[in-house]
Amino acid sequence: MSTDIQTLNTTHAIPGILSFHENRYGLTAAHISSPLATGRVFLQGAHVSHFQPRDQEPLLWLSRAGFFLPGKAIRGGIPICWPWFGDHPDDPDKPAHGFVRTALWHVVYTQSLADGTTRICLELHDTAESRTIWSHAFHLQLTLSFATSLNVELQITNTGNTPFTCSGALHSYLQVADCRTITIDGVDGRHYLDKTEHFLEKTQNGAVIISGETDRIYLDTSAACTISDPGLKRSLKIRKKGSNTTVIWNPGSEKSALMNDMDDNGYRTMVCVESVNTGKDSITLLPQEVHILGTLLEAAAL
Repeated sequence: MSTDIQTLNTTHAIPGILSFHENRYGLTAAHISSPLATGRVFLQGAHVSHFQPRDQEPLLWLSRAGFFLPGKAIRGGIPICWPWFGDHPDDPDKPAHGFVRTALWHVVYTQSLADGTTRICLELHDTAESRTIWSHAFHLQLTLSFATSLNVELQITNTGNTPFTCSGALHSYLQVADCRTITIDGVDGRHYLDKTEHFLEKTQNGAVIISGETDRIYLDTSAACTISDPGLKRSLKIRKKGSNTTVIWNPGSEKSALMNDMDDNGYRTMVCVESVNTGKDSITLLPQEVHILGTLLEAAAL
């Protein structure tokens, strides 16, 4: 056990509930095992890779072919995309979805609450290295609450002297029995941009059905979405805050086959329903202003 792991466990472990471990590649994660749920969050990227309420299937999907290496993004769970969503608008050589999903975050505190909730708070500041990629001063604080539901809140603060504009997402990968048999409610009647058809604007009619590659940016919506999954005999509700854009994504078979961190047919057991700020929903923060982007995930029996 490394000194850093020893220090984390001495300072922030909760006996019998939360402890820190290092994988064989040197990535550190907090492991949660409470009477309500199990979970895991890597300090690299503040990346939740597992959440499973007791006596349920996992809510989050994780690729079995994914990389768990320093500097590599993890395929699955909840990547944090920031300070831009998707490709950089001006420089395609900069990392897709920003740089914080591979940055090393730091533990602020851990808590075990009276109601059984286990909470961990992580933070990230700008550094000399980050300012070579994005020139602004910032402070990010991610608060994760593991209970029968998973509550994720990303607090973004402009700590500099000039305004900045950012986009981002909580890019939730959700586990389903078979994406071809689920329905997704919550965006009926909303306009969306269909990325598979060169961002053609369309209108959603009824529930979303996954019948192939799906990449849709739903506009002007703060509504919750519900996945009805007959295979797992459950529904998943995805609530959000601080977001007026929802992205629904599944790579489909052809694109999935080209992804070296997606296991064979893995796309069939996942769908992403993402809480997003992008486009006209991007956030401009004045010095010392704060924005909170959040999502709440919970399951119920069908």
